[in-house]
Amino acid sequence: MWYRVRLFLDIFIVSSIIYRILILLVGTRAVQLVKGFLLLGASALLASFLKLHLVAWFLEWAQKGLFVAIPIVFQPELRKMLEEIGRGNLWRRRMDAEEADNLSREIVAALGYMKIHKIGALLVLQQETGLKDYWRTAVKLDARISQELLICLFWKDNPLHDGAVIMDKDGLMAAGCYLPLTDNTSISRWYGTRHRAALGITDVSDAMALVVSEERGEVTLAYNGYLSKNLKDAQLQKLLFFYFSGAREAPRKTWKDKLFRLIQPLWPK
Repeated sequence: MWYRVRLFLDIFIVSSIIYRILILLVGTRAVQLVKGFLLLGASALLASFLKLHLVAWFLEWAQKGLFVAIPIVFQPELRKMLEEIGRGNLWRRRMDAEEADNLSREIVAALGYMKIHKIGALLVLQQETGLKDYWRTAVKLDARISQELLICLFWKDNPLHDGAVIMDKDGLMAAGCYLPLTDNTSISRWYGTRHRAALGITDVSDAMALVVSEERGEVTLAYNGYLSKNLKDAQLQKLLFFYFSGAREAPRKTWKDKLFRLIQPLWPK
């Protein structure tokens, strides 16, 4: 009996560690590394089963070579993972309230500056649906979120200011991204390309998009195919705080319920 308990505990601990490490690697290039290893392993097993000795030998040496190349090629991702473990985030990857509040304030300050100076902007907040198809051909950033960087990216003389900036909870992913326009024909003709692109990305994903109008000097939220106009700083702060902190500690249904309760009063009747 005790042997079975130890065996179960042994398997459970190792499985949990592997799972949490994979969670830390989500959204990084190292995910492709894991897929490559799985593919090589499956190919090696198939070659061994079919008695393709030369292919099996080649795949075995390829795997050994990868063990040498991994620390060099994926040094930034491995360092990030070790930093997360060092901060105690191996078992609990969630953003604390102070960090979520600071990031929210950085974005709200940038949006406020752009509102006052009527600088057009389109900021897409990635959630569970990956947006790689839209940022892989854009200008990669992999940068920390800051008020100054956001303003610089959308500055009128910047060649990237016409495209969207895509970000997730870990930082700014890419700039100069081109998004699909919405097929919704009921949208007012007074809305320009930025608003239609913001709606378009929410039609094909669960992302949120924040648009700064250079004509009206207001911030609009696009989410789930709806537009919420003229958001105030306090509303933006609360929305972004939910994005950075709430989604990591609440089930998806609860997170969506909170978001809908926040923005539903802003929808046009």
